[in-house]
Amino acid sequence: MKVKEIREMTTEEIYAKLKECKEELFNLRFQQATGNLEKPSRLRDLRHTVARLKTVLKEREEA
Repeated sequence: MKVKEIREMTTEEIYAKLKECKEELFNLRFQQATGNLEKPSRLRDLRHTVARLKTVLKEREEA
């Protein structure tokens, strides 16, 4: 997900997407611990997406 796409979302949508990404990240970490992870690059992508979402939220709080 690109920053431009995130900035076009409403704050409520960003919070919903953040929750969804965190849940998926938790599930992927669980799969990794049990050795069932198929796509390790998805962990990195999700961590970056969570960081982007939090960054945009922080920018909106400060504005």
